[in-house]
Amino acid sequence: MTTDINLFSPYRLGKLELPNRIVMAPLTRNRAGKGNVPHQLNATYYAQRASAGLIIAEATQVSPQGQGYPFTPGIHSPEQVEGWKLVTDAVHQEGGRIFLQLWHVGRISHPDLQPNGELPVAPSAIAPHGNASTFAGPKPYVTPRALEISEIPGIVEQYRQGAANALAAGFDGVEIHSANGYLLDQFLRDGTNQRTDEYGGTVENRVRLLLEVTEAVTSVWDTDRVGVRLSPSGTFNDIRDSNPLETFGYAAQALNRFNLAYLHIFEAVDADIRHGGTIVPTSHIRDRYTGTLIVNGGYTREKGDAVLANKAADLVAFGTLFISNPDLPRRLALNAPLNPPDQATFYGGDEQGYTDYPFWSAASEQVANA
Repeated sequence: MTTDINLFSPYRLGKLELPNRIVMAPLTRNRAGKGNVPHQLNATYYAQRASAGLIIAEATQVSPQGQGYPFTPGIHSPEQVEGWKLVTDAVHQEGGRIFLQLWHVGRISHPDLQPNGELPVAPSAIAPHGNASTFAGPKPYVTPRALEISEIPGIVEQYRQGAANALAAGFDGVEIHSANGYLLDQFLRDGTNQRTDEYGGTVENRVRLLLEVTEAVTSVWDTDRVGVRLSPSGTFNDIRDSNPLETFGYAAQALNRFNLAYLHIFEAVDADIRHGGTIVPTSHIRDRYTGTLIVNGGYTREKGDAVLANKAADLVAFGTLFISNPDLPRRLALNAPLNPPDQATFYGGDEQGYTDYPFWSAASEQVANA
């Protein structure tokens, strides 16, 4: 069954009225300032993209322990809260809506990035393959330290406090990052979670931490201002599960009790297929999750319109296209040419490849038609 709903149809997300169904996906850009504090350049970047129906700001560590890359923003210090206020004020002045993604990287870190040079933490002491990004360049990942069960309430508290700080910073909501091989995803999957206590073994146990974090975050925010992101087919950051259909089907169904703003699914990409990941169809999640569903992963206008018209999702998130096209909704509506992204400037740097991509204009159209 198809409908006349498309990317430009309005959508009511809890108490928020979205003017379109185009979501800006969370995009790590490694441009926070000293102390992992957002600053004016970040405010300009997000304000430029305020025409999105919803912006989900980049992954933001909830504690110093949660950091896994240089120059990623935090939401655990008063200075970071003040820095994020610059961003939320700028977006709101442009009429936009913005959620913050709450993040703990778990094992995807390095002692160089950890307080006092400590080991990163994880559900189990299993090292990922590959190299960590550090201030001194790539370094091989180390074997993380398995969290003691007595430490897990502290992890939950980091998310709760991060959620409270996001509220103080003026965000419209928060998204819990439980995807892409980071800490909560590490607990979900039996390839990284080999615990024998109540946080490991059965799927019910492996989903437990995600549910406890969601409970904590929704004690701060109304449930319709909280989303969760999952990547059921993902292999990024050397993540694996023996039965992702069961794991993520259970997780999606278990999240129904919260009546969240949305569930955000990062769908399979070519790298997941190349690395032998089991593809979990989004329909498998749609059949089990009763609320708003956001999909993300290589969408175009045509593909986005189709998934909405077929009611396979309610909102569509765009990542790379938003990097190089600050006015992406307008360009899509006009079928205007898209700026090509400069991949060399994706991570780190200054305004180049960040705030200097041109907007579409009548002058642009004249040049394109010349």
